[in-house]
Amino acid sequence: MAELPENLLPVGQINGVFGVHGWVKIFSDTEPRENIFSYSPWWIKHKGEWLEVKVEDFKGQQGGKALVAKLDLIGDRDLAREYMGCEIAIDRAQLKQGENEFYWIDLIGCQVENLQGVNLGEVADLIETGAHDVLRVKGETEELIPFVMDEFIIEIDVQGKRIKVDWQAEENE
Repeated sequence: MAELPENLLPVGQINGVFGVHGWVKIFSDTEPRENIFSYSPWWIKHKGEWLEVKVEDFKGQQGGKALVAKLDLIGDRDLAREYMGCEIAIDRAQLKQGENEFYWIDLIGCQVENLQGVNLGEVADLIETGAHDVLRVKGETEELIPFVMDEFIIEIDVQGKRIKVDWQAEENE
């Protein structure tokens, strides 16, 4: 059995069974959803223990809205039921990241400070919009800051969990 990676990154969950041969329905946190199948092996948390699994086969179903997979550890429908609700993770080292590319998971929890040195709060999450993503920052007020590098986002220090922005804090009235 392989050694458990130090930096597991959650990417989805088993959320149902499909058929009688042990296929499972997959909820994917990746974008697009099918990208979850680009990573191998998966690690599945089953009964409090992380197990390494390999995806033997996969496909979309119901017009591409659902994903299903055949995993090497699961041979029939009864066993598949035992894995419902199990978290799926990958070794973070599998991710490919270019310069000035950031994963949402890395930005959540970062402290956000503007050019005037005012702490605006912490990144609660990101919102996907048509034009660009938006940081939702919770502090004394909630700020929605467009994720546009070099315009609003000046500097990101993922290790230090800090983001410097060109943004004026909303005044409390």
